Amino acid sequence: MAMNRIQFQQGLSLPAFQSQFGTEEQCADALEASRWPEEFRCPECDSANYYLLKGGKHKTFQCKCCRLQTSLIAGTLFQSTHLALSIWFLAIYLVSQAKTGLSALDLKRQLGVSYPTAWLIQQKLMQAMVERNSQYKLSGNVQIDDAYLGGELAGGKAGRGSENKVPFVAAISLSAEGRPLYIKMAPVPGFTRKAIVAWANADLSPDCIVTSDGLGCFSGVIDAGCQHQAIIAGGRKPKDLPEFNWINTVLGNLKTSLGGAYHAFDFAKYGTRYLGAFVYRFNRRFHLETLPLHLLVAAATTKPCPAGWLRQAEESF
Repeated sequence: MAMNRIQFQQGLSLPAFQSQFGTEEQCADALEASRWPEEFRCPECDSANYYLLKGGKHKTFQCKCCRLQTSLIAGTLFQSTHLALSIWFLAIYLVSQAKTGLSALDLKRQLGVSYPTAWLIQQKLMQAMVERNSQYKLSGNVQIDDAYLGGELAGGKAGRGSENKVPFVAAISLSAEGRPLYIKMAPVPGFTRKAIVAWANADLSPDCIVTSDGLGCFSGVIDAGCQHQAIIAGGRKPKDLPEFNWINTVLGNLKTSLGGAYHAFDFAKYGTRYLGAFVYRFNRRFHLETLPLHLLVAAATTKPCPAGWLRQAEESF
């Protein structure tokens, strides 16, 4: 049997990671290069002229023009952290290299921090993944399907009306040869035309040719400038249709990932982040070795995410 080129990637070994990012100085230099790949730019006036101030835990830059002082971690995902950057970098490595996801409990044990701290680190890194995902849209030939996070509660409503089920849209773009390229997954308030139009405007390019199983709301992609073609099951279940092989495969992988890594989480409150983390890793599945650096750049360019904000209910609907 031929070796799967994704599964058998060399990746970035832990010794190799530690040799590159094992000290605070190495981590600080990498963070500075990720935040300002060319040179420091003042966040207030965009000047590149600065004084480097000494004496703090982290580098502090003072703009020569407007006199604004900017810490290395200010304005990033790491703002106000009391943890060493080396701990953050190790978390980035562990989260990015975990193919099926990594629970906060596992992160706690490997980082040697408290569970609340590990949970916050995990949520912040997943938020960086979500924001990075939002910068891109699917294009070309796209398959879409309706799916749910969660299952039915004992004594509760059955089927799609279950109080514990959170609806989300899954989509995958395919190459001209029919191979999977990129995916998008996002919770929606319900499978209505209005919700699908809003989702399509956010995640699809107007030139998409969208294929669905004919669920009525999916025709809403037309309102977002896409073409739509429905393949009716004809008595068969949509999951049995060969035309939807790749979207069903991805949804199966998602189920395995969530079921294997997480005992439980609040689907309605945090579903966007868990789906976003899966999407982020899948879309970079051919770049396992450089994935930690990609996630570092995402973290360096993501605005601060206070704990209170992270714990609030999702406001994406």
